[in-house]
Amino acid sequence: MTVSTPSTRLLLAVVAALALPVALSGCAGTTAAAPATTSAASASAGPCTDVTVIVDFGTLKHDPLKVCATSGTAADVLKAAHITTAGTADYGNSVICRVDDLPSPAAESCAKLPANAYWAMWIKPSADGTWDYAQEGVQTQALTSGQYLGLVYTTGTDSTPPQG
Repeated sequence: MTVSTPSTRLLLAVVAALALPVALSGCAGTTAAAPATTSAASASAGPCTDVTVIVDFGTLKHDPLKVCATSGTAADVLKAAHITTAGTADYGNSVICRVDDLPSPAAESCAKLPANAYWAMWIKPSADGTWDYAQEGVQTQALTSGQYLGLVYTTGTDSTPPQG
């Protein structure tokens, strides 16, 4: 499926999140960091033989992250990479509102999906592959060895994939 516009991509992300069996009440908590695993190491230590995770904080003024983590759902991969996320009260942990406490709770309450800023989730099949907007939510998007998971803080209509 080819998605052609940023607004269509945002709508697709919301629709995918709504289709997931999640509790839609209460405030979504932060995913707890998992204990260190042997494969959750910095990608700079050598080539990643599992899933490479790239986080681009965009306008949030934070250095990007690049980490190697074990395969599984996107939520499992992020947990293995020690990257914490928070969902929204409306969509639970199926939609990412905050990554490693950014944007700050003072700037974004995560009560609802923000209207003009969100975390876009991208998937790349291999190091030499092309980034594609994720077609599933963070709880169900499966990732296998050799694939890349990218999170990009996106504002307005910007939908640039991660670098790397």
